[in-house]
Amino acid sequence: MKGFVEEFKAFAMKGNVIDLAVAVVIGAAFGKIVSSLVDNIITPLIGLLMGGVNFSGLSYSVGEAVVTYGMFIQAIIDFVIVALVIFMVIKAISRLQRQQAEDPAENTPAEPSEEVQLLREIRDGLRRR
Repeated sequence: MKGFVEEFKAFAMKGNVIDLAVAVVIGAAFGKIVSSLVDNIITPLIGLLMGGVNFSGLSYSVGEAVVTYGMFIQAIIDFVIVALVIFMVIKAISRLQRQQAEDPAENTPAEPSEEVQLLREIRDGLRRR
């Protein structure tokens, strides 16, 4: 049992697991932001464009069972909207990262200070001896 605990501790403390945990937490928070954007801003605007169509009330009764297929259709529409919003956000982030990588002014390293140059000369001189 002690070996199992040590092995689990080594696994849990690896950088990838911690990075994954951070990604899950940030993803959950980002999911709330996207859901709020879709539920409170985008879906009402699309509802206005579609004439206020809401499929969630559609249903079909079979005996005493009620099949609410409208809720399923509405869930599909909501999924497509959320996926589209996430795609647009990720595309914008990728574009910003590409622009930042292409900007040569930010990527060129600054000239080292005189002190650093002097220290490098001293280091190089000591290596030759």
